[in-house]
Amino acid sequence: MSDCLYVPRAAFLAHSNAFASVHAGVPTPGYVGNIDVEVSTFECGGLSFPVTINETGGENAWVCSPLTTYSRYALEETRRVAPRGLAWPLTAVIGAADRWLLTADLDRAVSVNNWLLSTNLYPSADGIDFRAARDALTARWPGHAIWFRSLNFAQHAQWLHALAAVGFELIPTRQVYLFRDVERCANAHQNLKRDLKLLRGTPLQQVDGSTFSIDDFAASEALYGQLYLEKYSRFNPLYTAAFLQAWHRAGLLELTGFRDETGQLRAVAGIFSQGPLLTAPIVGYDTAWPQSAGLYRLLMAQVLSVTRARAGTLNLSAGAAHFKRLRGGEPAIEYSAVLCDHLPRPTRRALGLLRALTTRLGKPIMERFQL
Repeated sequence: MSDCLYVPRAAFLAHSNAFASVHAGVPTPGYVGNIDVEVSTFECGGLSFPVTINETGGENAWVCSPLTTYSRYALEETRRVAPRGLAWPLTAVIGAADRWLLTADLDRAVSVNNWLLSTNLYPSADGIDFRAARDALTARWPGHAIWFRSLNFAQHAQWLHALAAVGFELIPTRQVYLFRDVERCANAHQNLKRDLKLLRGTPLQQVDGSTFSIDDFAASEALYGQLYLEKYSRFNPLYTAAFLQAWHRAGLLELTGFRDETGQLRAVAGIFSQGPLLTAPIVGYDTAWPQSAGLYRLLMAQVLSVTRARAGTLNLSAGAAHFKRLRGGEPAIEYSAVLCDHLPRPTRRALGLLRALTTRLGKPIMERFQL
């Protein structure tokens, strides 16, 4: 079982430099169609952290926009997955909160260690002076709330306690699923055993992203879009073929595709890993194919198989909760750590309301109904 909670420093530095080489000075909409932010870096503790600066007035994907995360996206998710008896009252609460959050400039947000992905990976907090970092961040961006996303107590207790100690508020965001011992899961869960057998016996041809043509990257964009934007939500990031190709070439994304007998890509998965920590921000398949083909099962088996081979820890993000639990996924509440005490009173009050709602209402519902 992997006991590594954090990204090794060398791996983090290599990837943050690669990220900067792809995104520095380049408009984000060319890579992610529904994200228009400034990308920068923040130096801290000998590390360089990717930073996104989000402003008000747009409808950026949820990975950069707090307003989208906690109102627009939350509203869609409530209607889609909340138990019937809760959907209506929750919709009313979120709708009312949305109006307040909008007028309070919630979207003026600087997100530190934001890689434009649903799940960000973290290095150890050792060597970081959090009080000095707080002061430097607010001096550099005095009109923005400072956000750290993708933190959970199972993996990031060190970060959460350190940030809270210097004034960051912890706001529950979603429930994610962790696989910290895939070998054990494969032995204990029949569903995962069947999925791995499907991966070994699939009639589709498994191909590495290094073999992808321009047409394959375009097909990957379309397959991801069918699942994450058309089936789930338009507020998910719209990753373009240019993004997939640039990230793959920079060593940031490991792509695997599955071709049918004609050579057409029917499914694709992209792994973002740093050392023994992995996540899978890119998952897409031909949703017109029959469910019996098991394309989603195939992709998840591929990601879990890679994690197993590396004895790594996989954060499989949120969504498809029942599917992930049946394969041994461990639930963990994910938080954003937010600093706003340098901002005007209306913004501070709005963030206080958001924290109260998500802590007293959102978190218990996620845990109770295993969302």
